[in-house]
Amino acid sequence: MTPHVEQGDPDGVPVILLHGLSDSHRSYEPVLEHLPHEIRAFALTTRGHGDADRPADGYDPSTLAADVAAFMDEKGLGEAVVVGHSAGTYTAQQLAVEHPGRVAGLVLIGAVRSGPELAALLEMSRYDYTDPIDPAFVREFQESTLRLPVPPEYLEMVVAESLKLPAHVWQAAVRGLVDHVAPTARGPIGAPTLLLWGELDEICPREDQERLGETIPAELIVYAGSGHAPHWERPEQAAGDIAAFSLRAPLRPRSAVTR
Repeated sequence: MTPHVEQGDPDGVPVILLHGLSDSHRSYEPVLEHLPHEIRAFALTTRGHGDADRPADGYDPSTLAADVAAFMDEKGLGEAVVVGHSAGTYTAQQLAVEHPGRVAGLVLIGAVRSGPELAALLEMSRYDYTDPIDPAFVREFQESTLRLPVPPEYLEMVVAESLKLPAHVWQAAVRGLVDHVAPTARGPIGAPTLLLWGELDEICPREDQERLGETIPAELIVYAGSGHAPHWERPEQAAGDIAAFSLRAPLRPRSAVTR
C-alpha cells in the first residue's frame, strides 16, 4: 500500500494530493488542516520518497501515474480531483493523459510544463548524487522554493523527509522528469484545470503556466509574493482554492466511469 494520509467525509469529493521532488505526503499537512470535511482527501507518498519502498526504477511519469491509478483502485475511487505540486504536477498531467476517465479535474501548483526544457531540473540532473546525501544540499534546495517564511519546525520536517531519499532515488526521480517528453505532448488533457502559481517562483516561470493554459482548459491564480511552494507559505488560501475548485468539479457516478 502506498504510504498516505486520508481524511474527510467518506462520501465526500475525492481529492488526491501529490507532492514534489524529494517531499512526502507530510508536505501537505498545513493544507490538510484547512480543507473542509466534505473533501475526502488522500495525500500520497510517491515511490522512493518518504517511507515508501525504494525500487531501482519506475520513476518515469507513466509508471508514477500508474501507481496513482492503482491506489485509486485500492480505495475504490472511480475518479478524483488530482492536485500536484512541482514534480507532482507532471505525474498528475500524465495521469490525465493516460487515464482521462480517472481525473475529474487538476490543480497544478508550481506546474512543470516540460521537464526537458526546465533549467532548474537540467541543473539538478548534473549534480553528483552520492550517499549519504549532503544535508546542506537538501536544505539549500528546499529553501530555494520559498519566498515567504514558514514555521521553522515545518521546514525542518521537510528537510528531514528529503534526507530519507538515497542517491539512486534522487538521480532516478530527476531523470524521470528530464528524460521524458512533456505529458501535454503525449496527448490531450480535457480535464478542467486550476493553476496555482507563486509570483516569485524562479523554478517554474510564469511563461510555462501561460503556455500550459493555452494547451489545457486552465484558470491561473497568482499568489502575490510567494515562491515555488505557495501552498506551504499560504496553506489556508491554497486549501480554500483547492476546495472551491474541487467542490464544483464535474464528478460522474462511479458506475459511469471508464477506466
